[in-house]
Amino acid sequence: MKQILFDFLDGIRANLLYDPASPMIFSTSLFLFLFLGVALVYTALDKKVTARLLFVTLFSYYFYYKSSGLYFFLLAVVTVSDYLLALAVDWSFNRSTRYAETGRKPGAARFFMLLSLLIDLGLLAYFKYAHFFSDICASLSGKNWITWDIFLPVGISFFTFQSMSYTIDVYRRELKPLRNLLDYAFYVSFFPQLVAGPIVRARDFIPQIRKPLYVDSVMFGQGVFLIFAGLFKKAIISDYISVNFVERIFDNPSLYSGVENLFGVYGYALQIYCDFSGYSDMAIGLALLLGFHFPQNFNSPYKAWSVTEFWHRWHISLSTWLRDYLYISMGGNRKGKIRTYFNLFMTMLLGGLWHGASWNFVMWGGLHGVALALHKGFRSLLGRKKGEESRGWKKAVAVFLTFHFVCFCWIFFRNQSFENSWVMIDRIFTAFHPELFVQMIQGYKGVFVLMLLGYLLHFCPDRWQQWAERGMIRLPLIGQALLLVALIYCVVQVKSSDIQPFIYFQF
Repeated sequence: MKQILFDFLDGIRANLLYDPASPMIFSTSLFLFLFLGVALVYTALDKKVTARLLFVTLFSYYFYYKSSGLYFFLLAVVTVSDYLLALAVDWSFNRSTRYAETGRKPGAARFFMLLSLLIDLGLLAYFKYAHFFSDICASLSGKNWITWDIFLPVGISFFTFQSMSYTIDVYRRELKPLRNLLDYAFYVSFFPQLVAGPIVRARDFIPQIRKPLYVDSVMFGQGVFLIFAGLFKKAIISDYISVNFVERIFDNPSLYSGVENLFGVYGYALQIYCDFSGYSDMAIGLALLLGFHFPQNFNSPYKAWSVTEFWHRWHISLSTWLRDYLYISMGGNRKGKIRTYFNLFMTMLLGGLWHGASWNFVMWGGLHGVALALHKGFRSLLGRKKGEESRGWKKAVAVFLTFHFVCFCWIFFRNQSFENSWVMIDRIFTAFHPELFVQMIQGYKGVFVLMLLGYLLHFCPDRWQQWAERGMIRLPLIGQALLLVALIYCVVQVKSSDIQPFIYFQF
């Protein structure tokens, strides 16, 4: 009996400690169990705001520890440094008589802001790009460089970008700095969006921090609906088609016909959308259950009728971040057409590099940058207004072309090497073999049923989703709970033996 008890306690300890092979993600039973406990304590601390913030901040750090181990200290470094430097920036403005008289920003404020960027981007450059740049230097010098064994902390790009925007906003005088370190630590580390976004702006989130805890039936129903939708997208559609079809095609494209490669690309387009939008849905839903509102991060991106419109719908928090802090900082559209096109291209090129230290990501970003510049020039040539869309069959053709351009770019995004990308493209165009289509469908029935369901749900009218959301809100609590239990049962039935981390954890 004593041995059984020891084994049971040892199992609990093993689950609570960091395991690199089993990071904590929203779709695991451990997280759902822990979140239930966190929600109960969080609600019990309703009137004790500081204690509530401290409790959630500590859990957020534990959540990050379960994702990246002892590298949670990086989160603390970014938090403390940007908190202090933002205060220093504000102090510089308040002490500057020149700024009060002429409006010119003081040099000290610029120094503290640049120091903040240096720390954040320095950490990002070391942990994410050291290998990439060392390989470039090695190829240019013709010498072999020692390969560094550097662990990439989960989601480092997300919390550094979020913290950077805070300091930049303070420098731009668009935001007053927080005086309480706990409030800022809560903002940067808030666990629903900590490791894969959405990137929440300080001006949107900070006013909510010390508001009285309030979750009405509508917020609760919306939260449950988004968690349900996100879990379905991630654990049922994305994981299943990835393990049973997409990975096989992309790992060895030369072994498959062109038609199989093409549908592998279609499968990946659906996989990455369901994976990332599923995470965002769950993050927004979890935040709602805790009384916080996050902005929408995905809006049916494959319905876009242009590449510009695609980036208004895909990973909205990142695209608006790149627009506000990179594109506009480079001059935006204020310095002539040629410079505007260059700024668009460079913004997307750097956005591609943000996704990973690989020439494949640079290629992906560059292709989108060229497409954005061409679309802007074409729109200007035709005299069309911003946001103006075609109608009828013209819009259908535009959506078709945009979707296939995005899918073409996903080939470079997903593959580990240019060689595999070119092999896949070559197979599609030179060894298509459409006669294998029926055989492919028969061999992957479950995959194609889920792919069809996923695309139908994606392209269905927005009012259908709104109707389903209203239905969830109207359900009594027991009905919502039963739906979630039924979904979790389905997840258990279709999931693979290994945990499938969210794709954007690597960014």
